[in-house]
Amino acid sequence: MRSRYRWVIVTLISVITLINYIDRSAVAYATAPITSALHINDAEWGIIGSAFSIGYLVLAFFGGALVDRQGPRKVWSYAASIWSLVTIATALASSFVSLFVIRVLLGASEGPGFPAATRATSRWLPGNERGRALGIIVGVGVPFSLMIGGPIITQLLGHFGWHATFVILGAVGLIWVGFWRVLFREKPSEHPKVNRAEREYIEAGLSPEEQKSTTDRIQWASLFRNVNLWMVALGYFAWGYMFWAFMFWLPGYLGQAFHLNLYAVGAFTVLPWATATVGAIVGGIVVDRLFKRNPRHRSRFIVMGVALLLAGLSLIPIVVSPSLTTSMIFISLGVGFGMVTGPLWWVTSIDAAPDQPAVAAGFVDAAFALSGIVAPAVMGFIAQATGSFSSGFVVMAILAIIGAGGLLFVTREREAISHSSTTSTQAQ
Repeated sequence: MRSRYRWVIVTLISVITLINYIDRSAVAYATAPITSALHINDAEWGIIGSAFSIGYLVLAFFGGALVDRQGPRKVWSYAASIWSLVTIATALASSFVSLFVIRVLLGASEGPGFPAATRATSRWLPGNERGRALGIIVGVGVPFSLMIGGPIITQLLGHFGWHATFVILGAVGLIWVGFWRVLFREKPSEHPKVNRAEREYIEAGLSPEEQKSTTDRIQWASLFRNVNLWMVALGYFAWGYMFWAFMFWLPGYLGQAFHLNLYAVGAFTVLPWATATVGAIVGGIVVDRLFKRNPRHRSRFIVMGVALLLAGLSLIPIVVSPSLTTSMIFISLGVGFGMVTGPLWWVTSIDAAPDQPAVAAGFVDAAFALSGIVAPAVMGFIAQATGSFSSGFVVMAILAIIGAGGLLFVTREREAISHSSTTSTQAQ
């Protein structure tokens, strides 16, 4: 009987991604107490939101190369330890400047996360299971973390205050590092819990490039010439703008526009991220099934482009009729459709560069990080200047439509699927 230890690895990665997103988003729920204590206005708070992505941008890009050279086990151990300690240090912030520096450091330390997840998935999962696996990782790790994070963080804030909340969150990350060091290895063949049947099943679904634990030399030129990868980066920037704006500003938007208290904000943020969780998991399943029937990369781009287009169009009613009911329904639809693409950015990164998947993922993730610099700051300045978030929703919709166009009309089928991957797929 074939063992299923690869799904233990998927669970480990899902858990740390969940911790990752709760840690990075917690500050949004602490907007009121932190801005009051540190005397920060809306425009400055938007800059604080962008600070995270400044550090994230650099380490997502270069961290990918580090992961390909050193492997996820070592890099993630150090990265998760550092960001957990920085999360704890958030409790020590005493001014706008100190909080800005802490958020930059938090972003930098979290930067290698998705490149590490991408490389680990490319070595532990055969090609026909990656969409589902990354759907679980992204679905549980990103929107589900934000869905449960709202109620959890608001309860912690209400009972213990914002200082203790960040100490508790940081401690949880340090505990995960211990489990990661014990349970993860770079390749299935190196782990005693993986039996021969599972190892042969995984290896049959890997390309020759994916058989190696680490990459000897990074091929930067081929990466920058890859048109598909550039379109994936453009699409991820567009979706990232919407994601970061809602992750950082949704609690503040609900509080300011509809005068909700702390606990009501935590409750109302559940629906959009619950919808997004379903979207991410469904996206991974749909893409794996399409790939099984017709193993062509274009099928993935079409799903991504249509989902991103629907995400952008979903925001139009919020501008036309900005009531609480309308906002919650269509924000939920927007992030739900957008998160259908969640696992696919990483699947397409593996497709683009199977010999250096973490570098490709880092390149794409850097575009996502760039949107994280732009979106919170732009939304903050819009809110400060106009007293409304409506223009911010218009910007989100336009970017989503542009990103969808690139995925639908510019990408192309570039390479054939490897024989081993196709054989494994057809055998299922």
